[in-house]
Amino acid sequence: MTPAFLSLLFLSMAVISLNAPIDGDQSEKELHFGNISPRLRRNADPCTYTQCKWPGGHYVIVPFKISASYTSAEHESITRGLLSFHESTCIRFVPKTLNDMDYLYFFSGDRCSSKVGRRGGKQKISLKTSRCLNISTVQHEVLHALGFRHEHSRSDRDKHVYIHTENIKPGHEHNFKKVQTNNLGTTYDFKSVMQYTKHAFSRNRSPTILARSSHKLDFGDAKQMSANDIARVNRLYKCSK
Repeated sequence: MTPAFLSLLFLSMAVISLNAPIDGDQSEKELHFGNISPRLRRNADPCTYTQCKWPGGHYVIVPFKISASYTSAEHESITRGLLSFHESTCIRFVPKTLNDMDYLYFFSGDRCSSKVGRRGGKQKISLKTSRCLNISTVQHEVLHALGFRHEHSRSDRDKHVYIHTENIKPGHEHNFKKVQTNNLGTTYDFKSVMQYTKHAFSRNRSPTILARSSHKLDFGDAKQMSANDIARVNRLYKCSK
């Protein structure tokens, strides 16, 4: 990790400590990208009305730990993804201390996956080293942990996309369930990092998701969070940014 990058990270953490009240995919674009645990029932999940938001004040502090199995360069890639939230939201990721019982733990599993919202204790986010460390994937999985579901799962999705269940690979149907999400006054966003590709989890190379506006529309290739992704975080967590 470069000295300049370490300085940036230290500065971000220093500002927090001084000012804040401490209150599953296949291809490069499918990966196991944002795979949801079938045991959990993302825009903002209904649980964010009650128990699964991270607590906040002026800043929302989210402790984290990164597995020592990552190389220095891989560690830096994850940290860059976390710092991108510092630039545009009130979310602040801080290294876990002994006093932090609830925290995110990044490790290299067999896919890119995360649970929805704050779940308590050591909350694992799997970022496979060979395919899950680009900034958009880190942002995607972290957004899940902050309480957000996939774009094509939002409550109004049927106005914007067709879901072709007959083409979904068995065992991955839960990734396409519609949820009564809190859409936070934002429109459906094909540019969101939470949007799957049209062939995500396909069993037969046929589309699993098609845009109603045009079946030729491509999506699911966002390189970073969209303006809507950022707005949703700021609205859900009542950021002043």
